[in-house]
Amino acid sequence: MNNPRRRTQWFTAVGTVSVAVGLSVFAIRLTHEGPYAMPHGGAFIGGLAALLLGGLLILSSKPNWMNWCILVLLPVAWSPAAYSILGESEEVISLYAFDQDNNRVDLRLWIVEWDDGSWVGMGRGKAISHSLDGAQLEVLRFGDIQCVTPTLHEDRATVSMIHQMKVEKYKVAQIAGALGMYPLKATDSMVALRLDPCSEGEVPDT
Repeated sequence: MNNPRRRTQWFTAVGTVSVAVGLSVFAIRLTHEGPYAMPHGGAFIGGLAALLLGGLLILSSKPNWMNWCILVLLPVAWSPAAYSILGESEEVISLYAFDQDNNRVDLRLWIVEWDDGSWVGMGRGKAISHSLDGAQLEVLRFGDIQCVTPTLHEDRATVSMIHQMKVEKYKVAQIAGALGMYPLKATDSMVALRLDPCSEGEVPDT
């Protein structure tokens, strides 16, 4: 790649792809019904970084060594961004819970149906830190917000069943599992939560 013009065109093309990846992190969530779910955590940082690094690559007025530095950083930004895009490409629900500082948070979760109920899975620490077990919370699914009461299950048979059903339902879980980015079998730190409708007269915690 000794031709300066061709090198510039190549950097511009990669930068354009990175900008598209960054925009997709935010745009993919528009495909879900109901209130917009703003990316947070690694998804937000990855999407923002992909946008910023892509924009810098497209700019021509900078030293060549900076372009190569940006290329080295791109995989760091693209990894959480791509995972977020793929994860949001299938059914995802929002469980509106509260963190340890009583701040309202939007937990984006994969969901499956089993034993006449809706189930989600996550790490035990996450479930405990958000006080999910037995709380009356709101869940957004299919564009509708309903009150649910999560019930935590830790027996390995149930946890393994729910996790296996998620892997079977979500293609991104299968792909990520093949790449070593997602466990194909439930780990000891995982739990399952059944989301039952709140009893008549109950209202979500605020």
